[in-house]
Amino acid sequence: MVIKHSGQRVAVLIDVQNLYHSAKNLYQARVNFREILKLAVSGRNLIRAFAYVVRTKTGEEKPFFEALTKLGIETRVRDLQEFYGGLKKADWDVGIVIDAIRIAPSLDTLVLVSGDGDFVALAEYLKNRGKRIEVIAFGKSAALLLKETADEFIDLEKNPEKYLLKK
Repeated sequence: MVIKHSGQRVAVLIDVQNLYHSAKNLYQARVNFREILKLAVSGRNLIRAFAYVVRTKTGEEKPFFEALTKLGIETRVRDLQEFYGGLKKADWDVGIVIDAIRIAPSLDTLVLVSGDGDFVALAEYLKNRGKRIEVIAFGKSAALLLKETADEFIDLEKNPEKYLLKK
């Protein structure tokens, strides 16, 4: 059992696209970000919470962004890039890594809400600097190496009714 002291300084970085697609593909459901934030903070001292989101041309996600802000989560917004031939891309990996490294000096624990294996190097880097790394994601879609690298992996699939909203 891991003890999470109330004085621990925590930042939560949420890879919204990663969670959204996992919830949709595995459960045909939406993510309950309120419960995920509670789980991530676990009664500790929240320094910052960021959600990395993508804005489309239609703007249909605006109410979702506002809901995140009401939860106390700062949104980092990037426009969806559309390329010739229909390819769409909105990659937040580098932005997440830069934010994590920038705020790390004021933290004890970084909670990364993503199962993306691209974050293994970030987790190793911060652990080598004495930071505790917690990863929250859906076990089936989370990279094995990221789960192994984290100090703690919290599998949302263990309690899906709490962390998902049916459509």
